[in-house]
Amino acid sequence: MKPMRMHHVGIVLNTREAADKFLETFDLEIDYEGFVEAYQAELIFTKYTENESPVELIIPKEGSPLKNFNNGKGGIAHIAYEVEDVEAVRQEFESKGMEMLEGSAVPGTSDIIVNFLKPKYGQGILVEYVQTVGPIQR
Repeated sequence: MKPMRMHHVGIVLNTREAADKFLETFDLEIDYEGFVEAYQAELIFTKYTENESPVELIIPKEGSPLKNFNNGKGGIAHIAYEVEDVEAVRQEFESKGMEMLEGSAVPGTSDIIVNFLKPKYGQGILVEYVQTVGPIQR
Protein backbone atom coordinates (compact mmCIF):
# COMPACT_ATOMS: atom_id res chain seq x y z
CA MET A 1 0.00 0.00 0.00
CA LYS A 2 1.50 3.29 -1.10
CA PRO A 3 1.58 5.95 1.64
CA MET A 4 -0.64 9.00 1.13
CA ARG A 5 1.95 11.43 2.54
CA MET A 6 4.64 11.80 5.17
CA HIS A 7 2.77 12.24 8.45
CA HIS A 8 5.59 13.31 10.80
CA VAL A 9 9.13 12.74 12.04
CA GLY A 10 9.38 11.43 15.61
CA ILE A 11 12.13 12.63 17.95
CA VAL A 12 12.74 11.20 21.42
CA LEU A 13 13.66 13.80 24.04
CA ASN A 14 13.90 12.43 27.57
CA THR A 15 12.44 15.42 29.44
CA ARG A 16 9.76 18.05 28.96
CA GLU A 17 12.45 20.67 29.48
CA ALA A 18 14.45 19.27 26.54
CA ALA A 19 11.29 19.29 24.40
CA ASP A 20 10.54 22.89 25.37
CA LYS A 21 14.12 23.89 24.50
CA PHE A 22 13.82 22.17 21.09
CA LEU A 23 10.59 24.06 20.40
CA GLU A 24 12.20 27.34 21.44
CA THR A 25 15.41 26.78 19.46
CA PHE A 26 13.58 26.12 16.21
CA ASP A 27 10.71 28.55 16.87
CA LEU A 28 8.11 25.78 16.63
CA GLU A 29 4.58 26.04 17.99
CA ILE A 30 2.62 23.26 19.66
CA ASP A 31 -0.37 22.04 17.70
CA TYR A 32 -1.52 19.42 20.19
CA GLU A 33 -0.31 17.09 22.92
CA GLY A 34 -1.28 13.57 23.85
CA PHE A 35 -0.24 10.40 25.67
CA VAL A 36 0.31 6.98 24.10
CA GLU A 37 -0.46 4.29 26.63
CA ALA A 38 1.13 1.47 24.58
CA TYR A 39 4.54 3.18 24.69
CA GLN A 40 4.12 5.13 27.96
CA ALA A 41 5.09 8.41 26.34
CA GLU A 42 3.86 11.98 26.17
CA LEU A 43 3.69 13.38 22.65
CA ILE A 44 3.87 16.93 21.37
CA PHE A 45 2.99 17.58 17.73
CA THR A 46 4.08 20.86 16.19
CA LYS A 47 1.97 23.11 13.97
CA TYR A 48 2.54 22.78 10.25
CA THR A 49 1.25 24.03 6.93
CA GLU A 50 -0.23 22.08 4.03
CA ASN A 51 3.25 21.93 2.45
CA GLU A 52 5.13 20.48 5.43
CA SER A 53 4.90 17.72 8.01
CA PRO A 54 4.86 18.20 11.77
CA VAL A 55 7.53 17.11 14.19
CA GLU A 56 6.48 14.74 16.97
CA LEU A 57 8.42 15.18 20.18
CA ILE A 58 8.29 12.00 22.28
CA ILE A 59 8.89 12.21 26.03
CA PRO A 60 9.06 8.67 27.48
CA LYS A 61 7.97 8.07 31.06
CA GLU A 62 9.73 5.70 33.48
CA GLY A 63 9.14 2.14 32.32
CA SER A 64 8.69 3.21 28.70
CA PRO A 65 10.47 1.03 26.13
CA LEU A 66 11.69 4.34 24.64
CA LYS A 67 13.42 5.57 27.81
CA ASN A 68 16.74 4.04 26.73
CA PHE A 69 16.42 4.94 23.05
CA ASN A 70 19.88 5.65 21.62
CA ASN A 71 21.48 4.69 24.94
CA GLY A 72 19.28 7.19 26.79
CA LYS A 73 20.38 10.13 24.64
CA GLY A 74 17.20 10.33 22.53
CA GLY A 75 17.29 11.48 18.92
CA ILE A 76 15.38 10.88 15.71
CA ALA A 77 13.30 7.78 16.36
CA HIS A 78 11.25 7.25 13.21
CA ILE A 79 9.59 8.63 10.14
CA ALA A 80 5.86 8.18 9.79
CA TYR A 81 3.67 7.80 6.73
CA GLU A 82 -0.07 8.25 6.63
CA VAL A 83 -2.01 5.37 5.05
CA GLU A 84 -5.68 4.64 4.56
CA ASP A 85 -5.58 1.25 6.31
CA VAL A 86 -2.75 0.39 8.71
CA GLU A 87 -3.99 -3.20 9.06
CA ALA A 88 -3.78 -3.69 5.29
CA VAL A 89 -0.18 -2.43 5.46
CA ARG A 90 0.62 -5.03 8.15
CA GLN A 91 -0.93 -7.80 6.08
CA GLU A 92 0.93 -6.72 2.96
CA PHE A 93 4.30 -6.69 4.71
CA GLU A 94 3.62 -10.02 6.41
CA SER A 95 2.74 -11.55 3.03
CA LYS A 96 6.28 -10.58 1.98
CA GLY A 97 7.81 -12.19 5.09
CA MET A 98 8.35 -8.90 6.96
CA GLU A 99 7.29 -8.18 10.53
CA MET A 100 5.67 -5.22 12.24
CA LEU A 101 6.40 -4.33 15.87
CA GLU A 102 2.79 -4.96 16.89
CA GLY A 103 0.48 -7.85 16.04
CA SER A 104 -2.17 -5.26 15.21
CA ALA A 105 -2.38 -1.47 15.25
CA VAL A 106 -2.26 0.28 18.63
CA PRO A 107 -3.91 3.55 19.60
CA GLY A 108 -1.72 6.60 19.15
CA THR A 109 -3.07 9.99 20.15
CA SER A 110 -6.85 10.40 20.17
CA ASP A 111 -7.16 10.56 16.40
CA ILE A 112 -4.81 7.85 15.09
CA ILE A 113 -3.85 4.18 15.23
CA VAL A 114 -0.30 3.10 14.41
CA ASN A 115 2.07 0.24 13.72
CA PHE A 116 5.77 0.14 12.88
CA LEU A 117 7.76 -1.85 10.35
CA LYS A 118 10.75 -3.37 12.14
CA PRO A 119 13.97 -1.46 11.29
CA LYS A 120 15.69 -4.49 9.77
CA TYR A 121 13.27 -4.23 6.83
CA GLY A 122 13.75 -0.47 6.39
CA GLN A 123 17.54 -0.46 6.05
CA GLY A 124 17.86 0.29 9.77
CA ILE A 125 15.12 2.96 9.85
CA LEU A 126 12.02 2.51 12.01
CA VAL A 127 9.02 3.40 9.83
CA GLU A 128 5.64 4.10 11.39
CA TYR A 129 2.34 3.77 9.54
CA VAL A 130 -0.47 6.04 10.73
CA GLN A 131 -4.20 5.78 10.06
CA THR A 132 -6.50 8.64 11.04
CA VAL A 133 -9.56 7.27 12.82
CA GLY A 134 -11.17 10.38 14.29
CA PRO A 135 -10.94 14.09 14.85
CA ILE A 136 -8.10 15.54 16.87
CA GLN A 137 -9.33 16.37 20.35
CA ARG A 138 -7.63 19.57 21.48
